[in-house]
Amino acid sequence: MNEKKQTPKTQSKQTNQQNDNRFHKIRNTDTLVYALGGLGEVGKNMYCIEQGNEILIIDAGVRFPDEELLGVDAVIPDFQHLVENNKKKKYLIITHGHEDHIGGIPYLLQHVQIDAIYAPLFASALIQKKLDERKLRNVKIRHINSDSKVKTKHFTAGFFDTTHSIPDSLGIIVNTDNGRIVTTGDFKFDLTPVGTNSEYQKMAYIGQIGVDLLLSDSTNSGVEGFSISEKKVAGQILDIFKKTDGRIIVATFASNVYRLAQILEAAIACGRKVAVFGRSMENVLEVARKQGKIKIKDANLLSPDQLNHYPASKTCIVCTGSQGEPLAALSRIAAGTHRHIRLQPSDTIIFSSSPIPGNNQSVNTVINKLYRHGANVLTNSILNNLHTTGHASSEEQKLMLQLMKPKYFMPAHGEYKMLKQHAASAMETGIPKENIFICANGDVLVLRDHKMFRSSLRFDADDIYVDGNDSSGISTAVLKDRQILGDSGLVSVIIPIDSRKNKIISKPVLVTRGFVFIKDSQSLLKEAEQVVYEALKEYMQGKVSFGGIKNTVRRTLEPFLYEKTHRNPIVIPVILNSVEAIEEMQNRNKNPKPKRKQPTKKATTQA
Repeated sequence: MNEKKQTPKTQSKQTNQQNDNRFHKIRNTDTLVYALGGLGEVGKNMYCIEQGNEILIIDAGVRFPDEELLGVDAVIPDFQHLVENNKKKKYLIITHGHEDHIGGIPYLLQHVQIDAIYAPLFASALIQKKLDERKLRNVKIRHINSDSKVKTKHFTAGFFDTTHSIPDSLGIIVNTDNGRIVTTGDFKFDLTPVGTNSEYQKMAYIGQIGVDLLLSDSTNSGVEGFSISEKKVAGQILDIFKKTDGRIIVATFASNVYRLAQILEAAIACGRKVAVFGRSMENVLEVARKQGKIKIKDANLLSPDQLNHYPASKTCIVCTGSQGEPLAALSRIAAGTHRHIRLQPSDTIIFSSSPIPGNNQSVNTVINKLYRHGANVLTNSILNNLHTTGHASSEEQKLMLQLMKPKYFMPAHGEYKMLKQHAASAMETGIPKENIFICANGDVLVLRDHKMFRSSLRFDADDIYVDGNDSSGISTAVLKDRQILGDSGLVSVIIPIDSRKNKIISKPVLVTRGFVFIKDSQSLLKEAEQVVYEALKEYMQGKVSFGGIKNTVRRTLEPFLYEKTHRNPIVIPVILNSVEAIEEMQNRNKNPKPKRKQPTKKATTQA
């Protein structure tokens, strides 16, 4: 065999490849960056920076379930990697107090040892409420602001103020042994904000001293231009209050503290008293009043019982349900099932929000019900600026990129389309394509000596579905069963047997729920019972087990029902054994030679 002669150029190329391979092998001194939630989705934000024996966790949020996730209350990140590294020091830093950034904390604390939680003041109060509700009282929350510093062995974190729809929203600078990482958290640039202004000078300074990696909010990547100012929305709401004579009902996000403040201020300025409905909104109002973010006197608030004793023109109702949630206050008002509120034709309903993608149908359903009651409904449109986002539009995202001037960029917090659009904006600002990393949850980036590369290492980052307070998660098998039950119902097959004689005492009986209308399907059910009976008689001529009986029922009945109805209900066999057989089995287990029992005509059941 002739060996190919290696030229200096070839040797150099091979050497570079070898260096690259050595470079891509993770070392103990490397800084790892990865997300356990927030990539490829809106919500469930959880970003981690890991080095040596320390993990810095930024946010721990939830995502609210889609309609197809039947019975699921929340979707949380998979904490398995953190559980496996429980011996490492773990510090949780919160950027702000929205549910998609703090809602997962109670579940996280059930499984993972967190050495310290750092959160801004408003978020701290909301987190404390969650922990108190679940009786998690041994957790210390340390307050941070834009002047704070968090120092550990490998990390030094600083902060800068950002503008968002909730008070005390922070971006985070993390200095590591390998370089500087900045995450913006949720932000927008509002030149006339209602709350705290963004720290433009600090952001520019951070950009001047150098940023190796930037993680930035991608939620509104597909929205062109700049978002409108919150003060413009405030002016529009005040104008509507001045022009409206009847009762006003305003639906908005409970977490939008500044919007809630504007609505209350407009109501008081127009001589109206306010009643607030919705548990989440009541909680936010309580915290905001305690911290002075919302200034409203008790005299200007109405309890539910007082509401009907005031003239309609002197009242304002603020409630949850702007996204058409079935159990929210506005949905119950529209359906006529609310305990305290009955709609009147003179009512004006204001939606101070825009539907989140996927919620349009449920919002329209509520709006139609409101119109049927004769109410006047106002929604956000070109004519009515009743809402503005708390997230940066594309031009604001470019401004953040220009201020930070990162060497490497990882778009965060958004669906895949949003991440791609944000990456395109980053290239427009001059960041090379090869320095932009569009990642999925669980992907690992490695920062080493101010250079960044994608690792082949990947952590589990599946969705965990929470039913109630059980954070162990619902298996996909359970969700599949719920889907089948919703689509096709169930059929229970009751089989009376005598296990001593391998004999069926009588024909099986079928009981159905959600499958067919029984009165119209008697012939089908009788035929199905006969099919199962014949199959069981044949099976019980040989060696018999309870598991074999159940498998025979399913194997026979499922294809029969599909052939007749083109539906696949869940089939549940229930075996009823005779009293004598059960007693004989019990005695056989107790004694090698069981005593013979007196015959009796009585029978019992065993599932």
